[in-house]
Amino acid sequence: MSTGKRAGSRRGASPPRALNRTALLICAAITVCVVAWGYLVYAAIDFGTAARDGGDGSTWLLMGLACLGAIACLFVGLLLVARLMRALGITQPPDTPSEPRPVGGKRAAR
Repeated sequence: MSTGKRAGSRRGASPPRALNRTALLICAAITVCVVAWGYLVYAAIDFGTAARDGGDGSTWLLMGLACLGAIACLFVGLLLVARLMRALGITQPPDTPSEPRPVGGKRAAR
């Protein structure tokens, strides 16, 4: 370690970190999706048990709707996780080609 008049850190002070509101909103939406998914899975199990015991057609329909809702919530939650990764800078958007590919392949390009 050096000492002296100019000895010190060469790095400047780091700027204060700003709150990423987009990421915070996406995190809240993911939380809502996961809670809704858990509730719908619980409801589907409950409706399935009631349908098996009672045999009523409407409870089978409710069980099916709860299953579809749970699938939709989980899918939207996973899409939001991908969007959160992009908002935090962990992943990058795909590169778009600068010039379009020729139609017809290599033979048409000759």
